[in-house]
Amino acid sequence: MSEPGTVGSGTVGSGIRLATVLGFLDIAVDALAGAREEIDALNVYPVPDGDTGTNMYLTMAAARDAVRERTGGDPAADRDATFEAFTRGALLGARGNSGVILSEMLRAIIRRIAEATPEERNGAVMVDALRRATEASYAAVGTPVEGTMLSVCRAASESAQALLAEHPMVRSRDVLTTSAAAAREALARTPEQLEILRAAGVVDAGGRGVVVILDAAETALTGRRPPRVEAGRRIPRPVLAEPGGDLVDGGPAYEVMYLLDAPDQAIAGLRTALAALGDSLVVVGGEGLWNVHVHVDDVGAAIEAGIEAGRPHRVRVTHFAEQAAARDRQPRTGRAIVAVAAGPGLAELFEQSGAVVVVGSPGNRPSTGMLLEAIAGSGAQEVVVLPNDHDSVRAAQVAASTAETDHGVRVAVIPTTAQVEGLAALAVHEPGRTFDQDVLEMTATARHARQGAVTVAAKQAITMAGPCEPGDVLGAIGGDFVVVGADLTDVAVDVLGRLLGGGGELVTLVSGHDDAGGALARACADWLEEQHPAVDVVVYDGGQERYPLLVAVE
Repeated sequence: MSEPGTVGSGTVGSGIRLATVLGFLDIAVDALAGAREEIDALNVYPVPDGDTGTNMYLTMAAARDAVRERTGGDPAADRDATFEAFTRGALLGARGNSGVILSEMLRAIIRRIAEATPEERNGAVMVDALRRATEASYAAVGTPVEGTMLSVCRAASESAQALLAEHPMVRSRDVLTTSAAAAREALARTPEQLEILRAAGVVDAGGRGVVVILDAAETALTGRRPPRVEAGRRIPRPVLAEPGGDLVDGGPAYEVMYLLDAPDQAIAGLRTALAALGDSLVVVGGEGLWNVHVHVDDVGAAIEAGIEAGRPHRVRVTHFAEQAAARDRQPRTGRAIVAVAAGPGLAELFEQSGAVVVVGSPGNRPSTGMLLEAIAGSGAQEVVVLPNDHDSVRAAQVAASTAETDHGVRVAVIPTTAQVEGLAALAVHEPGRTFDQDVLEMTATARHARQGAVTVAAKQAITMAGPCEPGDVLGAIGGDFVVVGADLTDVAVDVLGRLLGGGGELVTLVSGHDDAGGALARACADWLEEQHPAVDVVVYDGGQERYPLLVAVE
């Protein structure tokens, strides 16, 4: 604990800065990435499926991805919008038992920070945030067990409350320093609280993840790197069951997760129904959206319970024995392309070229977890990822790094920022080449494709081409708006003329959802035939939202 004179210099009225929260997010994601393998190896409870570190990492990465998509990581962004993106991103991206609990902890903390009044001291706000995180996590779990991430979080909270009681003027940085130290001590005690940990000679994996996150929070506020906690003298390996059997004798065979649209009053009944089916029950969320996790033998009954409560979606079922056995299966072979498609027509184009498609658009970008599942599920030893959207590049890079570490897949992300760049890259894909040469050729082709688009302004704004009003037609080249007009065809032709100013042999036109019957694309093709007869033109029905026309010139 710091000296009273140091602790007593807390601030009032300023609030916890958004820049501090954004800095914490980046540090926490990087810290979990570094500790992921260690935490996965510690995972012996509730089932030794070796994915606790990965699940906590992907949950935190999903929160960061959501914040970056909403704000671009700008410390001057709207505070409420950033916090809403943080909590929603964590909820939607939560994976596994540990990830779902973590999302609820983060939600409680961020909401308390958001509710802080100018009269409250930051230190007191942080103490209360940790208290709420502990209460929320215990409430979310069907049967709380000591010696887990729950008890580590509680120890951190109780130490913070004791510090505040002794020093009412405590600073938030001292709160986190004290609570992180208490969490490390509580983690060391977990083998005394849970027999399965003692027998394995390790600390709790989820608790280790909580320590990593609290250490990241301390680093964000103080700049200090806290001491590393030793995981134990030996690292356990998951115990595989007989083929087709449970991973743990007497335990449920399946993990079931889904998002649930349901009224708050329906959740008590859902908890009761699921608790009777299995264990490791966690239900988190609120305001009509919930993340449900449970271990069961009867998958159908678990999903039916969700249907009775509301509308389950994004259902994921994992068979523990198969998950563990997958690490010992035949080696991966071949090369695959994973491409993000912004519309049904584009998805069909990518699929026809042999790509594994992940659906994503400006209003519904794919998460890191979705991209990771596509990479891992491809069965290939070598994978090339085409994010086809500027804001999806980072998520693709995180998924690639995870796939390389967890699945031994060689992954290259070509930073395509538009759908037409992805189409151009895929057109020159050649599995017979070496991986490096194939990636090089695809990357070069994508970079050399000059791309543009036509859209309609949704709000008043200032662009590089001047001011625009709602309903104005905007023409973009390379991601920047260069034309403001009133007619779709006129603006599209202007964009084409600019793109062809530097020459070109092939023009690709991709018609969007709002281009009724492809009329805009046909008008552009007719113009090209008249004005640039030597240029080849290809027209596709992409079906993408927001952009009636996408253009590429090669």
